Amino acid sequence: MFNNLSERLEQSFKILKGEGKITELNVAETVKDVRRALLEADVNYNVAKEFTDRVREKALGQKVLTSVKPGELLVKIVHDELTELMGGSAASFETNAKPNIILMSGLQGSGKTTFTGKLGNLLKSKHGLKPLLVAGDVYRPAAIDQLKVLGDQLDLPVYTEEGNQDPVVIAQNALKHAASKGYDTIIIDTAGRLAVDDVLMDEISRIKKAVNPTETLFVVDSMTGQDAVNTAKEFNDRLDFDGVVLTKLDGDTRGGAALSIRTVVNKPIKFIGTGEKPEAIDVFYPERMADRILGMGDVVSLVERMQDQYDERKAAELEKKLKKNELDFNDFLEQIQNIRKMGNLKDLLGMIPGVGKQIKDLDVDDDAFKGIESIIMSMTPQERTNPNIINGSRRKRIAQGSGNSLQEVNRVIKQFMQSRKLLHNFSKMSGNLPKNMRGMR
Repeated sequence: MFNNLSERLEQSFKILKGEGKITELNVAETVKDVRRALLEADVNYNVAKEFTDRVREKALGQKVLTSVKPGELLVKIVHDELTELMGGSAASFETNAKPNIILMSGLQGSGKTTFTGKLGNLLKSKHGLKPLLVAGDVYRPAAIDQLKVLGDQLDLPVYTEEGNQDPVVIAQNALKHAASKGYDTIIIDTAGRLAVDDVLMDEISRIKKAVNPTETLFVVDSMTGQDAVNTAKEFNDRLDFDGVVLTKLDGDTRGGAALSIRTVVNKPIKFIGTGEKPEAIDVFYPERMADRILGMGDVVSLVERMQDQYDERKAAELEKKLKKNELDFNDFLEQIQNIRKMGNLKDLLGMIPGVGKQIKDLDVDDDAFKGIESIIMSMTPQERTNPNIINGSRRKRIAQGSGNSLQEVNRVIKQFMQSRKLLHNFSKMSGNLPKNMRGMR
């Protein structure tokens, strides 16, 4: 995500490297290169021009302290302007209405249906709400089936009226059904088209008028770049939505949509999708995104994802096991599964300051843990609980059962033993687990 833009901006800042002070000449050269980097990232031309004009004005209006290098000052100015460009702060999202009615809109293929399930899961798990998903795409049977599958996976109810071709009536009936069953949140998936047309816009407008949603979200595939911004403008002109959802930000996106859309439609980005997994949804924080674009990482979001996967009771149990040097393969497997739930591995590594640049050309496989998981799953319950009993013959059986080589099995067991010893020694020295594992839930 944003790798190319990050690299290009870094090159732009190098123009000021070694300069003792900011001048009109060196700032003009740097700002010109920054503008070129933004345009290459598919940022709207007017947005890029206004952005770099503000950067130039602020840079020339400040005196550089002797302790601050010109390049460092420009990075700070660009960071602040990027944050403002994307909205300044996280946008609010209504969750206290009675009921909450959320209407999804967007083109076909933008990820509306998948995001409907993700949002329902988020509101259920983090806000304690009782969502009802509504299958309002009556033209694409696969959309109804997809929503049903998502509902089953996430244990979320799905309201459908198969055979009914009137999405307005379906939405109205869904509200009555929700009221009778005690659901406090209704998320309505709607039909998309391959392009904006009057039929689509009229239909979604009639649904909005009929249900009076508390939030109307426009879902857009961030990989479509500037086209995404143009589509957002057309939808907003007709629908006047409340916020934007950018999907597929884990892909090879140039970032133009995220940087342009807020300015062009004057509506905030509220959520981002960062993968296919149900948990791959984040609230959009402009400052954190600016951090990532400039290669500063995003430790806060990383810690928040960690918190989602741990609770205080489990952390306390793990601490006791570490102190007694009783960590076993069951614990190891649980930690691996928790990491996988946190999202795309390359995305997670990119949240660590300085790491994103180092791994930009690496192909980080999301299935990297599958081999380890297969080895652990091929162990008997006794072997997982007591790794010390895994002798040579057991290792051969585990290798055959998991489809891995004996050398790979030996490597995994050796690394586990070394990690267990290291964590045990750490827990003895510190007396406690790291503070950021306290209270995780």
